[in-house]
Amino acid sequence: MEKKNQYIVALEIGSSKIVGAIAEKTSAGYLSVRHLQEEKHLNSVRYGIVQNVENIKSSINRILKNLEGMIDGRITQVYMGVSGRSLHSIVSEVNRSVGSSEPITQDLIDRIIHDATSTPIKNHDTVDIVPRAFYVDKVETPNPVGQFGSSIKIKVNLIVAKPALKLNLNRLMTFGIPAKDYIVTPLAVGEQILSDSDRELGCMLVDIGAETTTVTIYKNKALIYLTTLPLGGRNLTRDVMNGLSVLEETAENVKKNINNPLDPSNVNNVVIEGVKARDAANYISARTGEIIANINQQLADAGVSSDGIQSIVLIGGSAHLGGLQLKLEETIKIKVRLGQNPPILNILNPEINRMEYIEVFSLLAKAAELIPEGETCVELNKYVDPTFEVPTAPHKSVEAERPVERNPKSEKPKKNRWKKWTDKLSSLMSEDDAADDEQ
Repeated sequence: MEKKNQYIVALEIGSSKIVGAIAEKTSAGYLSVRHLQEEKHLNSVRYGIVQNVENIKSSINRILKNLEGMIDGRITQVYMGVSGRSLHSIVSEVNRSVGSSEPITQDLIDRIIHDATSTPIKNHDTVDIVPRAFYVDKVETPNPVGQFGSSIKIKVNLIVAKPALKLNLNRLMTFGIPAKDYIVTPLAVGEQILSDSDRELGCMLVDIGAETTTVTIYKNKALIYLTTLPLGGRNLTRDVMNGLSVLEETAENVKKNINNPLDPSNVNNVVIEGVKARDAANYISARTGEIIANINQQLADAGVSSDGIQSIVLIGGSAHLGGLQLKLEETIKIKVRLGQNPPILNILNPEINRMEYIEVFSLLAKAAELIPEGETCVELNKYVDPTFEVPTAPHKSVEAERPVERNPKSEKPKKNRWKKWTDKLSSLMSEDDAADDEQ
């Protein structure tokens, strides 16, 4: 039986916009994206946490309806991205004595990892568990399955967040389309856009959004740290807005139109929408310096020296601020590059092939790995062939074929169905011809 293509739908809710997209996964494993929808919002999400559930629910409903119109089908389930201010990692260790006569199994590993979540984290929910390191008889090993030993220790990262983060995500999906699964967005991005060498040699993934900056650090192919800072691009905008007494929209446009606002002394003192560029650059530079200092501090908090990190990958809506890449590199002394969309995706629509959608694209790529074989997030509409069928005589039973005595005087002659149909058609055509002659 031929395998059908799978359709995957993902939603990413940010502090400034909501993005939904659909990917098509072929039976050969190819993944392509053609359709994406977004809605911008203001103050309905603060620091990545949904504040106004009804407003965001309406936006999601419109996004999904628009996507359904693009594919001519019905969305039945979605994968939801999880991110926000309270999201961070906590290291947990579990030690277990094992019988040295039997090999360590995957089932044993799974049970030990599950035990790592048995102790509740005060005021936080665990949203994901990421193994960090394995030790058999105190010797680190990349994969303990199949090995023999008397003891095993597993170190894991618990990805936790305040209960309100996931609770409000659940509340959003109450209009009939369930969330198939929740995916931690920064983890999906790290898996999909970083190379094996990035994670092996040491890499810091920095996602600067509207109101939050997420820092994820990898070393020796493992996640070692994740945190979310309550600082982002909107802080720069509001500093300009408040400092120079202008509307937020004006401040945002000024920020985007200064070539390098992080070097105020070299900014041309032109006027943009009534604002002196150099004055705005002073505010932008000062706040950006604070954000970079906080990013740098995460290395120390993770217990990693700058020598242990070979690269910084910069993404997010504020990553393209003029001069940011160079300023970050000069301050932290680590090579910085801009992130690229997941290489596994074939983005067929050039209008959506933009770096600002890297989070939802990463969610699609991760969901494509998670979705069970044979499942799909979309039911395509089915059509009946409209080809006209000539009416046929009904099947005659044996009883109908038996001779029946008739009274020829009382019985009126009957036309068969085909004759009636053709006569009616001829009559209609004659009337049309007559009408044509009169014009």
